[in-house]
Amino acid sequence: MTDKIIATHNGNYHADDVFSIAALKFIYPSSTLIRTRDQDVIAKADVVVDVGGEHDPDRDRFDHHQRGGAGERENGIPYSSFGLIWQKYGLEICQGNQDVANGVDSGLVSNIDAIDCGHAEAATKGITLSQTISMFNPTWQEEGSFDACFDEAVEFASRVLARFVASANGGISAKAIVAKAIDDAEDPRVIVLEKYTPWKKTVLALSEEALYMVYPSQTGQWRIQTVPVEKDSFEDRKSLPKSWAGLSDDALQEVTGIDDAMFCHNGLFIAGAESFESTMKMAVIALQE
Repeated sequence: MTDKIIATHNGNYHADDVFSIAALKFIYPSSTLIRTRDQDVIAKADVVVDVGGEHDPDRDRFDHHQRGGAGERENGIPYSSFGLIWQKYGLEICQGNQDVANGVDSGLVSNIDAIDCGHAEAATKGITLSQTISMFNPTWQEEGSFDACFDEAVEFASRVLARFVASANGGISAKAIVAKAIDDAEDPRVIVLEKYTPWKKTVLALSEEALYMVYPSQTGQWRIQTVPVEKDSFEDRKSLPKSWAGLSDDALQEVTGIDDAMFCHNGLFIAGAESFESTMKMAVIALQE
C-alpha cells in the first residue's frame, strides 16, 4: 500500500519535518500529505511526523516533542523526527546498503537532529541545511502559503537527500576499488587506478607507503598526483621534483626526457603526460629524487 495518509503539523516548519516528508516520499511516492494539528485527523493518519506526542515506529508515529523525548544517539544528541524515520526507513531508502545508510546518517541526518534538538554545537559550522530549509518559510513581508512553501521545501529536500544517498553509495564503491588498487600495486608507493575514483580517504586510511596516485583524466591523458599527509592538508608525503614546477610541453619534456610530458603544476602536487607509460616514468623519476 503506497497511497498512505501522512500527517505533520501545519504552520512554521524546520529541516527535520521537511526532510522527514522527503524521506517518506521515497517509501510512499503516492502518499497524501496533510499538514494539521487537528488531533482527530492526526489519529486517523497512517504515518504521523513531528506531531502527535507519540513515538511508536511499529505504528509509524514519529514525534519527539513528548516528555522524555524519543531516545538519543550514543553521543547524547536526541533524535528529531528525521532521525526517527531514518532509523526505520533509512536502510530501505538506501536499497539495503547499510554502509550507505550509515554515511547519510552521519553526514546529513545527525546534523539535522542536533540542530533541531538544540545541540547546534555538535553540528557542522557555517550555513546549515537546517537554516536553508527554514528560509523556505514565508517571511513577515510575504503573503505566501505555508503549505505551498512547505511543498517547495520538501521538493528541495528530496533532491538533497537523493544526492546524499548517491554520494554515500559512490564513496562506498570507491573505497572497494581503491583498496583493491592498493593491494594490486606493483610498487606500494605508486597506486594505479584504471579510472579516476575518489581515493584520498581510503589511501590515507589503508596505506602509509603510498606517495603517488596515477589515473586517467576525463580527456584521455594520464595524471600523477601526490598523496597528502592528511585529507585536507596542502603538505604532501613526497612532492614532485622541484625542477618540474610550472613547466609544460617542450620545457617539461626537456627536463624529464619524456617526449609526451604535458604539464606540472607549480605547486608540485599534480602532473600529466599523454600516455600511461610516460606517466609511470614520471613516477619513477619522482621516486628517485
